[in-house]
Amino acid sequence: MKKNIMMMALAMSTAVSVNAQTIYDAANIANKDLNGTARFVGMGGAMGALGGDITTMGTNPAGIGIYRSNDAAVSFGFSSYGTESNYMGNKMSSDKTRADFNNAGFVFSTKVGNVTPLRYVNFGFNYQRVKSFYNNMQMEGNLGDFSQTIYMANQASDAGGIKDWPDNPYRDNNIGWLSAMGYNGYLITDLISQGDLDNLLASNPNYSNYVPYMKDGVQVQNVDEELMYRTPGEYVGMYTGADAKFHSEERGGIDQFDFNVAFNFNDRIYFGLTVGAYALDYSKYCIYDENYGGGEGYNLQTWSKINGAGFDVKLGTIVRPFEYSPLRIGFSIHTPIFYSLDYKTNARLESDVWNDLNVKNEVGTPSNEIGHYDEDTYDILNGDMVSKFQLRTPWTYNLSLGYTVGNNLALGAEYEYKDYSSIQFRDDAGYADSFDYENSTTDMLKGVSTIRLGAEYKVIPQFALRAGYNYQSSIFKDDAFKDLPLNSIQTDTDFANSESLSNYTLGIGYRGSMFYADLAYKYTTYDAKFYPFDTFDGTTLAQATKVTNTRSQVLLTLGVRF
Repeated sequence: MKKNIMMMALAMSTAVSVNAQTIYDAANIANKDLNGTARFVGMGGAMGALGGDITTMGTNPAGIGIYRSNDAAVSFGFSSYGTESNYMGNKMSSDKTRADFNNAGFVFSTKVGNVTPLRYVNFGFNYQRVKSFYNNMQMEGNLGDFSQTIYMANQASDAGGIKDWPDNPYRDNNIGWLSAMGYNGYLITDLISQGDLDNLLASNPNYSNYVPYMKDGVQVQNVDEELMYRTPGEYVGMYTGADAKFHSEERGGIDQFDFNVAFNFNDRIYFGLTVGAYALDYSKYCIYDENYGGGEGYNLQTWSKINGAGFDVKLGTIVRPFEYSPLRIGFSIHTPIFYSLDYKTNARLESDVWNDLNVKNEVGTPSNEIGHYDEDTYDILNGDMVSKFQLRTPWTYNLSLGYTVGNNLALGAEYEYKDYSSIQFRDDAGYADSFDYENSTTDMLKGVSTIRLGAEYKVIPQFALRAGYNYQSSIFKDDAFKDLPLNSIQTDTDFANSESLSNYTLGIGYRGSMFYADLAYKYTTYDAKFYPFDTFDGTTLAQATKVTNTRSQVLLTLGVRF
């Protein structure tokens, strides 16, 4: 194998357990989309203080207390997803469309009395798809001085300096899968030639961690008749300057099931409680390829899934500060979502590389042929590797204002805050100690502010026009990167630091004596900086892939009030 001469890693560190989760998995799970009924979406979701919509039980549970009649509704959607990437002028795009079932819910309103302080007790249930993971991503171009194989080599070097590889490293709690695949695919090596060693010693005369590579009492030579040495526990990767290609497909979503009770006191104070249940289904396939020319290169394919369930509790209130006041003030708080999840993964490596030695045959005979190597964890382990874990998302704090002008105009505004750095991983028994390493990386996440604005104007009592806007600040700090534990079973090294997100919404609605229909359009856009891997030393590639993600969604809600 031809090698880059790079500084050998001397630091020793050990991860505490074989885990796979990163802050990018956690942020993806914890973040929700703007979704629900078409009326709610058409007003930008800014209905926490206005209430009177089924979806509000998931933002401010007190909003159901506004109801004075029963309500049942279903919502359907059609979405168009777009991703455009630009790596050093090489532009690629991916566009997909799909239909969605977005929302179904009902409210039962029970009148207690006209003169008692407690006027109404209302019960509600709502299902909605709060997160869509649907996304395709592509990039390609020359990596310059970087290679994913350097990441593999550093993982092997830093993981205690692996000197003896077991027959099945994928079941060894001290070995990362990336380094194992790199070693078995001959993409990393602890061999160094006399010429490369001379260059290394010239820059570091005190370097002494090398021993002659002996076979049958004779020091082995490579095809260039250079003596070969081993660097025990220290590894190097392949060439730099590779042409890289990356493609990924993400699918699945999070379904939220809300059970609500809300109270109306004197038509001025409203309280609500919602218990939420969540079902999560996420899958990702990615393939990463490096081509060195001359027939040499490799591709690494990864399949991963996250499945599981969670729950949370939401409390909310709405207050009219003055009797008959058109102003309403709302506040709600959501506990973290307590998820219990399974991470399943397998990976396949196909490499075609020229080695300094025909080491695979263990004869020490030089060879100048390119060897082909396959490594498939699914075959080796007879299925997926499964890692169970728990995830606690951030607390959510929401302050909202609502104002009505006569019977024609309603205005809503909301501010919501989540501190994503408070996300916490735990093991299946509920202890965080096993995830000390992963939890130490959450400081690369930030507190996120979301602003929602919305308006509804009734042209006539039966017909309304709506508009809304959302802004969500970035979840990731500028220097965030995907920091895999040295013994991680995760082999997809890519990550994207998303920037601020905007939602623009429009809507129309019809209200009859019982039947109603609402239509909304939502346009979502945000930029991101994408990297196929981190350089392992806490810095990212000099050139990021600039990505623009968009989603256009049309929502239709049909309902009855009775």
